[in-house]
Amino acid sequence: MQKRTQGSVGLTFGIAAYLIWGSFPLIIQLSKFASAFEIVVWRVVFGFLFAVLLVTVTRTWNQVFSLVRNPKKLGWVAVAALFIFINWEVYVIGVVTGNVIETSLGYFINPLVTVMFAVFLLGEKLRRLQWVALSIGFLAVVILTVDYGRPPWFAFILALSFATYSLAKNRVGGKIGALQSFTLESALVLPIALGQLAVVASLGPVMFFSGPVEAGVLVGFGILTAVPLILFGAAASRIPLSMIGFIQYLTPILQFSVGYFVLGEEMPLVRWIGFGLVWVSLVVLTTDALKKKRIMPIVEAL
Repeated sequence: MQKRTQGSVGLTFGIAAYLIWGSFPLIIQLSKFASAFEIVVWRVVFGFLFAVLLVTVTRTWNQVFSLVRNPKKLGWVAVAALFIFINWEVYVIGVVTGNVIETSLGYFINPLVTVMFAVFLLGEKLRRLQWVALSIGFLAVVILTVDYGRPPWFAFILALSFATYSLAKNRVGGKIGALQSFTLESALVLPIALGQLAVVASLGPVMFFSGPVEAGVLVGFGILTAVPLILFGAAASRIPLSMIGFIQYLTPILQFSVGYFVLGEEMPLVRWIGFGLVWVSLVVLTTDALKKKRIMPIVEAL
């Protein structure tokens, strides 16, 4: 009974985490009074400050310092931090410019890109169903490129940057919590964010200082960045990662729904066909994972 209760609680935490990540387009819409570059700056700054507070309260600085004292692992954390910063930047720009559906595509195809990384960077051999999934995914990208009249750059950069981030996190290894890892990653990109803030200030007004409402929205978004990470950590300790591998698709599904149903972004027939093929490829990939009892690539942070 207790194990079942733990599973139910863990599933609730996991669903809540991915629903929050999936709702980010709506939150970013509230922040559109500021430029995409300023939004990312305050996301880093206040996400970092809130994470520092939580690490202090939970007394887990030892996990953070254990990484700092290991040059090799610290190097990989720095790589992870750089690419998640790029991911955040491109994601916010995509949402602000009205490309929410395309950004959701990036997170849909992320498992496919992760599999490609496993082949070309780690030398793993693909099974037949994995080849089928990649082939269908490639066809989908070709169709979407024709539909958009250009390659879906937002989706490509998001998928590649997150796959690189995941690879770097894998190289770090060891048991470190999502919160502690987020704290160090945020600390490493903080100088870049502050430099970006200086550029924003040189080009025009910094909207954070335009009023308490604007400041509150940007602070809230920064703090909200850390909340799903805590929920994710609580879920991962209570339910199998294979289950998390399935519920992770709540995030791009919700992003897609926000873009289509709430923001009214266009979805011509050809685009539906392209997205449909992506979803078919994910079904094939998931089927292969279930047959081999492998864990799907996990989207841990956005």
